[in-house]
Amino acid sequence: MADPINYEDFAKLELRVAKVVEARPHPNADKLMLLQVSLGDETKQIVAGIRLHYSPEQLVGKNIVIVNNLAPAMLRGETSNGMLLAATSGEKVVLLTPDDPDCIAGAKIK
Repeated sequence: MADPINYEDFAKLELRVAKVVEARPHPNADKLMLLQVSLGDETKQIVAGIRLHYSPEQLVGKNIVIVNNLAPAMLRGETSNGMLLAATSGEKVVLLTPDDPDCIAGAKIK
């Protein structure tokens, strides 16, 4: 198990529901996918290492859970402005999604 954190540290994370509006393979990395996600009032790019597990067609229109306030990072020449949340189940990667497919983009996760 990782080291325990206190609630104040956890509360710094801004988790949101985001709708994938565009997905395409990263031109310079075999494992990365470029996602444009909508948070309702803004759109941002996230670079995610899910290319071997999901096709762009599987992602567009899907609601996912993201860390919205992660500091931007440059990944192989593309800026990532957040991080999606996923579970590893054996060899499979599974995106975390809201239980209700009609959950609105930008909804806060508490």
